[in-house]
Amino acid sequence: VQLQASGGGLVQAGGSLKLSCAASGSVYSLGTMGWYRQAPGQQREVITTITSGGRTNYADSVKGRFTISRDNAKNTVYLQMNMLKPEDTAVYYCNAEITTAQAMGVTLDLRRNTYWGQGTQVTVSS
Repeated sequence: VQLQASGGGLVQAGGSLKLSCAASGSVYSLGTMGWYRQAPGQQREVITTITSGGRTNYADSVKGRFTISRDNAKNTVYLQMNMLKPEDTAVYYCNAEITTAQAMGVTLDLRRNTYWGQGTQVTVSS
């Protein structure tokens, strides 16, 4: 199973970016998915999560500016980022609880783990 993030880049303050993160491989089901970020010299922090049922949570620093969504048919989570600020500059990582399935004769071997995407750089210039 892989999580592939995309959509980062360089944008001016006040601009917008949309990140995507797609899960591929032996995905049986997706649980909670989320976005984290890590700025230089700082710890990785969670900024938003979305449950399989669509319930969302946001860090105060992004509330009202960022929107998380998911497309379960495409095994993809999105992060729409508006009104970007220089302090949003960081490497953004997606995270997902994924249940994988492997055929074992007439049964399925289901296993649930947490996976991380490779990170995508977001740079906001002032």
